[in-house]
Amino acid sequence: MKNRIMLGSALGTVLIGVVLAVTVGGAFAHTTGATPLPAATCSPIANPSGDLLIASDLPLQGSGRSQTVQMTKAIRYVFTNLNWKAGKYTIAYQSCDDSTAQAGKWDSATCQSNATSDAADASVVAVIGTFNSGCAEIEIPINNRAPNGPLAMVSPANTYVGLTHAGPGTQPGEPAKYYPTGKRNYARVVAADDFQGAADATLAQGLKITKLFVLNDKEAYGQGVATNTKNAAKKLGINVVKYTAYDPKATSYSSLALQIKSSGAQAVFIGGLICENGGKLIKDIHTGAPNVKILLPDGFTPVDGTVQQSGGVNGTYTSVAGLPNSALPVAGQQFVKKFQAWVGGAAVQPYSVYAGAAAEAVVAAIAASDGTRAGVADELFKIHVPQGILGNLSFNANGDVTANPVTVYLAKNGKPVVYKVIVPKNSLVQAA
Repeated sequence: MKNRIMLGSALGTVLIGVVLAVTVGGAFAHTTGATPLPAATCSPIANPSGDLLIASDLPLQGSGRSQTVQMTKAIRYVFTNLNWKAGKYTIAYQSCDDSTAQAGKWDSATCQSNATSDAADASVVAVIGTFNSGCAEIEIPINNRAPNGPLAMVSPANTYVGLTHAGPGTQPGEPAKYYPTGKRNYARVVAADDFQGAADATLAQGLKITKLFVLNDKEAYGQGVATNTKNAAKKLGINVVKYTAYDPKATSYSSLALQIKSSGAQAVFIGGLICENGGKLIKDIHTGAPNVKILLPDGFTPVDGTVQQSGGVNGTYTSVAGLPNSALPVAGQQFVKKFQAWVGGAAVQPYSVYAGAAAEAVVAAIAASDGTRAGVADELFKIHVPQGILGNLSFNANGDVTANPVTVYLAKNGKPVVYKVIVPKNSLVQAA
């Protein structure tokens, strides 16, 4: 029998209230307060008297810093409004950074170190992260083998398909290789790239694109989403004139822009990340092939940051797994309004909403558990949040969210404007 957790709006002033209808057993895993994670990569512990520690693992340096820092604030906001409670348990929180200043993005060695620290700290019962799928590939198996675990992870942003299920664009042995114990411990609150790829192909069709040029950066996320888009585009009868890799460290993409222009493509899809020289790539393509539409996945968020880094290129289309703030259910709208006031009026980024939803999922799993790592990981796949930030939230046995909308934003005057929300057909998702 599944334990059911009901999370909804609180009385006027709080975004979330928790009404628990659960059967829980066992005792607190810890009674002397959480043990802080290393200060080298993690913030000071919030609510240190809490018995169970939740860590977030996001890249807090580099071009996307404004987005990810706000995500940590969204997580803390949810916990604060729940009075640092998850059912009968008291929680603590630390924000950890998986990036380096030198890399300006997530760093593989730091991802490994952070996951090792999480696994070694017995008070850690859940991790909210990661942001980048490549980092998740490193952290999931470490947390899967954690003592007294596995250690639960909920990502607000990972979209690479192979983390949870096999399909076109995934590698041999995926996803089983990420779960050496044979038990799942990872879930995500956003749609995977087979949905995003299908949505991007649907977008191209809607823009009357008949010839598409597809680029990838040769990394797990970029290559995966590019492959998914290519496959879905072909399914829709769009001619993929070229599918090729680009060098994220190149000093110029002028010759690539000429190649795109000469191909006759009406649009180019870039599977990659803004932090990997994405701004330069967009700028050179826009200059060398000005009539070619540029389609981007969520690796190029925040949209306003991408416009800045590309030297002011507008008119790009960026897909982001999930709903826009304007289309959120009641609890989500309340979250945006209250959280925006809490952070001093700053615009609420879409992934901050999903970070809040990930925090809701973790709280629900802890509240339904016996307070142990293994118990939290087990309950994660049984939760049902009917009135949360995203509305109805639950996961299938793979750890994929059961609702999968994708929003396309158009860059206009340096800002993202909602262009369309796409829920791709299942047949197209399966082909992606």
